[in-house]
Amino acid sequence: MAEKQEITLTSTLICPECGHAETVTMPTDACQFFFDCAACHAVLRPKAGDCCVYCSYGDVPCPPVQQGSACCG
Repeated sequence: MAEKQEITLTSTLICPECGHAETVTMPTDACQFFFDCAACHAVLRPKAGDCCVYCSYGDVPCPPVQQGSACCG
């Protein structure tokens, strides 16, 4: 029997504009395409080829990617 992988639901996003780091809880039922930086108010969007802001700017990828499936697909 395969062991169930534990999913991490928090990720620390680092703003590429000002370097502000903010730890947030990731949604498990929706993708997050935009995130407003609390420090400089830049609107973060996924980098080309990434599915969401967590996969682009977070220290932990989104829950679907952690499980080995496509995010928002």
